[in-house]
Amino acid sequence: MSTDSRGISRRTALGRIAAAAAFGATSLVASAETTTGPKIPEKLPAGRLKQSLSRWTSKEPLPELCKRIRTMGFTGLDLVHVDEWDVVNDSGLVVSMGYPTRREPFIQTGFNDPANHALLLKELEATIPLAKRAGVKNMITMFGNRKPGIDTQQAIENCVTGLSKIAPLAAENGVTICVELLNSKVDHHGYQGDSTAFGAAVMKGVNSPNVKLLYDIYHMQIMEGDVIRTIRDNIQWIGHFHTGGVPGRHEINGTQELNYHAVATAIADLHYDGFIAHEFMPTRADPFESFAEAVGICTV
Repeated sequence: MSTDSRGISRRTALGRIAAAAAFGATSLVASAETTTGPKIPEKLPAGRLKQSLSRWTSKEPLPELCKRIRTMGFTGLDLVHVDEWDVVNDSGLVVSMGYPTRREPFIQTGFNDPANHALLLKELEATIPLAKRAGVKNMITMFGNRKPGIDTQQAIENCVTGLSKIAPLAAENGVTICVELLNSKVDHHGYQGDSTAFGAAVMKGVNSPNVKLLYDIYHMQIMEGDVIRTIRDNIQWIGHFHTGGVPGRHEINGTQELNYHAVATAIADLHYDGFIAHEFMPTRADPFESFAEAVGICTV
């Protein structure tokens, strides 16, 4: 993201996608189309990983978006609000990650500050039973931005305390609370959950199969690199993945620095059974070419 709030980025995605479409005429896209090989077929084998698409990456109306991505091998839609869950379910896709609220700011308000706990717990307590009824298995929440007077160890302990309170309800309803790791270097200045070590320390403290990390590969490549080894060492704490090309958060093909096919293979080799959700801003005039390409790259 280009601001401190993914909420802003996701909800202003239309403008960015329009800009990206214009950018599609530039040399970056020309390079992409000459280095990524033949066009990806519309129907792809399922492979070993379940793949979904983040809702905010497309301006397409929700029913049409669901219909189109199903033909490409996607089995889920990610980052979907409660009032949209039925549309996704009726399309034959799974809601791979749900929001507990439309409240803003979302990212900055996290479990690292005990002043936020009552609000966050109230939102999750209201939404988790709805998620069970809708068959939504994952709900997103945040670590939050750093607060003056709260050091790293205290922030970890605060997160453990707050998340431990919601873990039993999540378990009772078969829902996993996924806390996202984000970069504080480029997109989310001040965000506290900007390292795998911080997130893993919280997960170890909570020690619940119903509280996991949302490991965003784009963000952690910016902060740490060493993605495959880090995933292997921490897979027990990871419940969900996001993708995005580095730099720029565009396509995950040969125009960026990560080998996503190798990353996807490493994840599949760990017998991971959750979703890997694509969360990038396409640069092509037809974003669905980029979405289909991403499925192909991560089909292993």
